[in-house]
Amino acid sequence: MYSSKGRAPQRAVGGFTLVELLVVIAIIGILVGLLLPAVQAAREAARRMQCGNNIRQIGLAMHNYESAWKKFPPGNLVGVTFTGISVHARLLPYMEQANSYTLVNFNFGYDAPQNAAARNQQISTFLCPSDQQDDLPALLGGKNNYYANVGTGILAGSRPSDPADPNFGQPAPNGVFFRESRIAPRDITDGLTFTAAFSEKLLGDGSNGVATPRSDTLRPGTYPANADAALADCNSINPLDISKQGFSNVGAPWLWAYHSTTMYYHVAPPNGRSCMYPPGRIMTTAGSRHPGGVQVLLCDGSVQFASENLDLAIWRGLGTRAGSEVISGLSE
Repeated sequence: MYSSKGRAPQRAVGGFTLVELLVVIAIIGILVGLLLPAVQAAREAARRMQCGNNIRQIGLAMHNYESAWKKFPPGNLVGVTFTGISVHARLLPYMEQANSYTLVNFNFGYDAPQNAAARNQQISTFLCPSDQQDDLPALLGGKNNYYANVGTGILAGSRPSDPADPNFGQPAPNGVFFRESRIAPRDITDGLTFTAAFSEKLLGDGSNGVATPRSDTLRPGTYPANADAALADCNSINPLDISKQGFSNVGAPWLWAYHSTTMYYHVAPPNGRSCMYPPGRIMTTAGSRHPGGVQVLLCDGSVQFASENLDLAIWRGLGTRAGSEVISGLSE
């Protein structure tokens, strides 16, 4: 049928109904819900890869240091009048951080005014991109996610020789980095491939008034005699109890050789709790935001992912340099 002007009439174009729009929106929502976990997983995989590259750079620096000095750097070298400077500081010139290294004055403590510039330097290689913790006060200094392995004991410092010392009789640190350590590759009789050098540690929340069990260093108030007792005491308390807070400024500054800033222990399994005990007994534990475990730098410079469900005996065996343990896969 034609109009009076000789053209066919046009039909009115109808829009979407409300029901149709709602259906489309629902479908889009479902697709986003399905895709989002995949996107997040891809992002975490990229962050984990970058984290692995960071800790691998520390491994290269560790071996370059050893090539120059024939020993690995000390985890904590203490002077007569000052608190020790971390192993991280000594690795700086071997990881293309010579300018930052020149800021460190090894004749003074980490907290001395002479080390303010070095203390406040943020070294990007020391940060895991999966741990975006912004709660630590900036005045603490540069942050750190990569800690040096002290071993499977619970002694914070070196083994005392004075019988009157409350820690007399505690076994000496059996890891690679500790107070006054000067470990050479020949001292690691378990094999460089089967001994941990560094692993990850979560940054703290910066407040003893906030309970963050995954990153806090708790204070049970007990006096454990060995690693098993320390682990049992740490796991027996309520981590949400504010009165059990011990140290929350975990991870800063990297310049400080301290158990909650640069050094960890193979007492509890990965992603377990960290605790501190009088008199000078420690259980700082490796942990990360990577699902299921932590990155571990081995003494041969390789990096492996250690499962949080790993058998504790294997994890502890990885923490000793001369324990003659049999080490199998870390992903179990």
